[in-house]
Amino acid sequence: MDLQLAGKAALVTGGTKGIGRAVVEALLAEGAKVAFCARNAAEVEAAAAELGATGTALDVADGAALAAWVADTAERFGGIDVAVANVSALAIGAGEDNWKASFEVDLMHTVRLCEAALPHLTATRGSIVAISSVSGREIDFAKDAYGTMKAAVVHYVSGLAFEHAAAGVRANCVSPGNTYFPGGVWAGIEGGDPDLFATAMGLNPTGRMATAEEIAYAVMMLASPRASFITGTNLVVDGALTRGVQL
Repeated sequence: MDLQLAGKAALVTGGTKGIGRAVVEALLAEGAKVAFCARNAAEVEAAAAELGATGTALDVADGAALAAWVADTAERFGGIDVAVANVSALAIGAGEDNWKASFEVDLMHTVRLCEAALPHLTATRGSIVAISSVSGREIDFAKDAYGTMKAAVVHYVSGLAFEHAAAGVRANCVSPGNTYFPGGVWAGIEGGDPDLFATAMGLNPTGRMATAEEIAYAVMMLASPRASFITGTNLVVDGALTRGVQL
C-alpha cells in the first residue's frame, strides 16, 4: 500500500539509533525528505552519511536550538508535513535529577517541537506522532519520572488533536512495549541486570521484545495521509504485554 509519504517533509528527533533511526529509515524508504537531530555530533554525522538524510546535532532540552532547527528545516524543505517527537531521557527512577530530565526531555521537548512545527503543519495539514510508552499507562518498574512524563505526553498530544482537528492537523501517540535494539536500554539491562531482563522477557506473551522496525511501522501508519481520520489516539504496540483495556 502506498502510504502517500513520497515527497513529504519530515522531522524526527533522536534519529541516530533505535526507534528514531528506524523511523528515519522507513520515511526515506517511502520517498520522504527527512531531517533528524540528536545530541551526539559524531553519531549524527555518521548516521547522516549512512542514511542520506539531513542530520543536526543539538540538545532537545535547549528550546531555542530546537525551534531554530524546525525553522531552518522548514525553510530548507519548503514546509513540514510530519513531526515525530521520539527523544527520551530514559531517566528511570524517582530521584529529582530523573524528574527534571524527564520533564525537560520527554515532555517539554515534545511540547516545544510541536509548538515550533504547528504553523508549518497547519499549512500542510500535516501530522504529529509522539513516542510515549506502556509505562505511561500502567505501574511498572519505570513508574516514577519516566512513566509519569510519558503519560503526560499522551495527554498533551490528545489535547493537540482536539485543538487542531478543524485545521486538519492530526496528532497521535505510539506507546511501545519492551523494545530491544543494540545500544538500547534493554540491551543494557540484559548485560547489567540479567534478572530484571529475564523477568521482563517472561512478561512478554510473545516470548520476545519488539524490534525498532516494528514500532516504526506504527509511526508510519499514523503519519501517513491515509490515516486521515485517526487523530487523538494512543496506539499501544506491545505484543499484548499490558493487560489494561483501553475504553
